Amino acid sequence: MELSPSAHVDTFARDSLPPVENWPTLEFTIPDVQYPERLNAGSELVDRTIATFGADRDAILLGDGSRWSYGELQRRANQFAQVLTEDLGVVPGNRVVLRLLNGPWAVACWLGALKAGAVVVTTMVAWRSREVANILGRVHPAVVAVDHRAVEDVQEVLDEFLPAAGVIVAGGPDDALAAACDAKSGVFEAVDTAADDVALLAATSGTTGVPKITMHFHRDILANADTFAKHVLHLTENDVSATTAPLAFTFGLGGAVVFPLRTGGAAVILERATPIELTRLIEPLGITVLYTAPTGYRAVIKEGLADELGRLRLGVSAGEHLSRETFEAVAETSGLRLVNGIGSTEMLHVFISASGDDIRPGATGRAVPGYRAAIIGEDGSELGPGEPGRLGVIGPTGCRYLNDARQTDYVHEGWNLTGDSFIRDEDGYFTFQARNDSMIVTAGYNVGAPEVEEAVNAHPDVLECAVVGRPDPVRGTIVNAFVVLRDGLEGSDELTAAILDTVKSRLALYKSPRRVDYITELPRNPSGKVQHFILRDRAAAEAAAEPVTQGA
Repeated sequence: MELSPSAHVDTFARDSLPPVENWPTLEFTIPDVQYPERLNAGSELVDRTIATFGADRDAILLGDGSRWSYGELQRRANQFAQVLTEDLGVVPGNRVVLRLLNGPWAVACWLGALKAGAVVVTTMVAWRSREVANILGRVHPAVVAVDHRAVEDVQEVLDEFLPAAGVIVAGGPDDALAAACDAKSGVFEAVDTAADDVALLAATSGTTGVPKITMHFHRDILANADTFAKHVLHLTENDVSATTAPLAFTFGLGGAVVFPLRTGGAAVILERATPIELTRLIEPLGITVLYTAPTGYRAVIKEGLADELGRLRLGVSAGEHLSRETFEAVAETSGLRLVNGIGSTEMLHVFISASGDDIRPGATGRAVPGYRAAIIGEDGSELGPGEPGRLGVIGPTGCRYLNDARQTDYVHEGWNLTGDSFIRDEDGYFTFQARNDSMIVTAGYNVGAPEVEEAVNAHPDVLECAVVGRPDPVRGTIVNAFVVLRDGLEGSDELTAAILDTVKSRLALYKSPRRVDYITELPRNPSGKVQHFILRDRAAAEAAAEPVTQGA
């Protein structure tokens, strides 16, 4: 594959792409994703949108009732681009790291860095020094913009990886970021980047261990908006979007930034937004589209706010498996039929989904227009309907890891292999079975952890649970459920028996947990995904210390 002439002066990003022969197949099968050779995503998302809809319409709404117009967002983005290029010496291709909480300044800095031709690296404020060092040491940034509340704990890391002049602090009594931007005119012509210049480096969520760093082009940033947001969500300039996800992760970045800006809509952006908090803002701020995980929707229902969900045009669920029970509970209490979807950081956003009358409860959906998907067998062949196997996806976006040997784990014979087991039916609907790393083999039987989790969650006293395999001297592995109970309840032998009775009434006996552990909360990464590998490590360590099978 031949790349376009790059606008990058600093060629680190393009030099760090995996060999082309290890890339997935890329397809641009619909007109919406057939982009020109020269393209700057930052300019597309703010300048072109203003040219279409005007500068005065709302772009960002805040919880206190204040708002940023598209014109103000454009001015602030341009000012940040000026600060980068005029004050900090940033040249196209330099990496600019953002360590900012969700907010309008985070959006402006993200857009401004893109317009300056820089490569944006999004990071979580919740990450500690070791996690930040892991990212900085791999991307070699020229500038880090950091929230004033998130400087002290990583100051040594910042000092190690870049000069003090490369750190710009946002917020606080001095607010160096705002002061520097205020001194600029707000007029900036976006760098004429290639559509296939690297624009974004995003770390995976790390649910299976050490995060990878994914590499995305300017055209990739637009592609998910021009496929999923356009053809499945049918977003318009009248929609107001909100998400509980951090902008540092691509699910949140798409839902709160790329999708609304691409379609001329507005977004509610809060520093730390919980599902409950956003639900209470649906009516006062006119939210029409909510993005959160199934856990979030369950929490909203249990809080008695189902009627508020009923005001939404769309509720989008992703980040973890949406069980049929959760779908039906939301539909019955609020009338809202959740849009299920599967996406990945490697692909940037959702690539299988369904909305409206196309929704089939229990199924994830069909390939989003512009993508195609298949079930891949162990030998690399495509399997037929009803045959479980690995999910493979091809489309206008695809996996490219930054200097990482795991590239060939994700990409095989052109397919992006997501690490999920699915089944496809005759109509092209895909139904989730398990993460490939969450399939438990016990006494010769294959058990999908999500199926067991769904059954355990059906007990009224269970708030949430996670299921993993636990080493066992007799069976090799047993099914181990880690359960979080509703507030005020404690685990007991009687409750364990009742939970297991619930599971056995729904699933084959061999799928029932043989051990139930009660914990106060599930381990999650900053994006809210359950870190099953932490529970697997705990179970393995306990089993090694005292290898005695427990259970019903």
